Amino acid sequence: MKPPPPVDGPTLPDAAAERALAHDDAPTVRDALPAAPPDEPAAAPQSWRDRFGRPPRGPLLLGLAASLLMVIGGFGAGGVLIHDPLLSNSPLGFWRYGHGRDLAAFTVYLGVGLMVWAWVRLGRDVLAHRVGGRGVLTVSGVWMAPMLVSTPLFTRDVYSYLAQGGLPLAGFDPYAVGPEVMPGLFSDNVHYFWQDTPAPYGPLFILIAKAVAWLAGDGMILGVVLMRLVMLPGLLLLVWALPELTRRLGGRVPVALWVAVANPLMVVHMVGGGHNDLLVVGLLAAGALVALRGGHIAGIALVTAAMATKASAGIALPFLVLVWAAHMSGSQRARIVKATAAGVGVFLVVFTACTVAAGVGLGWLPALSAPSMIVNWMSIPTAVGEFTHTLVAGIVNVPKQPFINVARALGGLLLVYIAATQWWSARDGGPDAVRRAGVVLLAVAVLSPATLPWYVSWGMALLAATAWSLRGLTVTVFLSVMLTIAYYSHGEDALYDAPYLLTWALVAVVAAVSLRRPDPLRLAGAARRRPRQAADAVPAGAGSGAR
Repeated sequence: MKPPPPVDGPTLPDAAAERALAHDDAPTVRDALPAAPPDEPAAAPQSWRDRFGRPPRGPLLLGLAASLLMVIGGFGAGGVLIHDPLLSNSPLGFWRYGHGRDLAAFTVYLGVGLMVWAWVRLGRDVLAHRVGGRGVLTVSGVWMAPMLVSTPLFTRDVYSYLAQGGLPLAGFDPYAVGPEVMPGLFSDNVHYFWQDTPAPYGPLFILIAKAVAWLAGDGMILGVVLMRLVMLPGLLLLVWALPELTRRLGGRVPVALWVAVANPLMVVHMVGGGHNDLLVVGLLAAGALVALRGGHIAGIALVTAAMATKASAGIALPFLVLVWAAHMSGSQRARIVKATAAGVGVFLVVFTACTVAAGVGLGWLPALSAPSMIVNWMSIPTAVGEFTHTLVAGIVNVPKQPFINVARALGGLLLVYIAATQWWSARDGGPDAVRRAGVVLLAVAVLSPATLPWYVSWGMALLAATAWSLRGLTVTVFLSVMLTIAYYSHGEDALYDAPYLLTWALVAVVAAVSLRRPDPLRLAGAARRRPRQAADAVPAGAGSGAR
């Protein structure tokens, strides 16, 4: 999902290229009102729509309907509780079983399709300069609001979070044991795959999860809602940081917000799924912006907090060190050494504080290998290993795992090479270092032994702020749709269901083409031709009545 280089076509900050996409009579909506002359007061907004950026009604209402459909369907086909206190013994219990559950699943996927349609329509308005950044945020907020009370969508991870927070409350080390040692509501709802797996998250997240588990008690529904709410500061940090980060990295604010905030991946997975990656991306974006502003200690502290939530965020720290080094005196080598020493000092203070506050040790480091137990082709090395095994297995019967292990090792070497070359290329610091940090974070997501759809958000939190070509956005639409539906609505892997994937691939292609051509299937032209053909088929004189 990385933006193509400029040679692919005109980048979106090029106003002439974008105006070519807009209708001649399309109104131009600015991201901010022009500054008023010193002797004249600024004009007051004329209506609530002005205050909220004049959001386009069509995409706003369509996306809201999509969210409501997903919430309603999610109560039957989402990551539902094993024993739901609201539905299990009520007249609405049919929604979770048999044909009722099938109807609920259809409702969820209908909502996903409408959400994609709404997102593409909003994207066309963004490209045509009919809506600015504030309007995109308003639409996104309306889409996300229903998700706050939804069952977990396309995942069951939030139940793992609650269980990992409950373990220390029950006297267990979450880095030594899995939820299965603590029978009860928390562990009962954890996916079987993670029942005996220690927490692979940092001490800051364990502290947060412990607080949520304590507040929720035995109320699992309350726990799910609270877990979403404590992740929302990540979204707020992302929304706060992205506009200025975009201006510094050369992108367009409405485009960046459309890619990173309004994206179905954000609405459905990050908010609807309640993933802790939402907190990570907010801390990453905020830390990068603060560092570029000159607040190097605070910037590294914020990204350290992101790493204390999920270790992958630590990839950005060496790049922020380069941003700091560019503001120091001396030779380049001396500046990098001094900035590295200072950055390590900040990291140790912040990380130690998080660890002490959480009351845990460093046992989470061995648990970082837990996601590698996932085997699916979303990870490029794993896909290469599986494909190679398929070719060889057609000739001789051999086990699959050695092929996967070798491919993952080669993928690890490639990742080290990409990280090292990007870091060295960013040695002059500045916004380029932040952009290259985004490239490496995205590479980590797709070259690691295991990849999950929401992992791409790490790099996209920074890369969304860069200049995008229209071709890059078209590819992003396709990949976003496919990543959104990579798991079934109840949280199980759908990556080996060929008919399911093919159906959604067709939807994704139509959505991607629709960003550039509003009627890719030429349905409007067909509708106009049908009345004309019907009129031509009427016999002469048939329209005259008898006299």
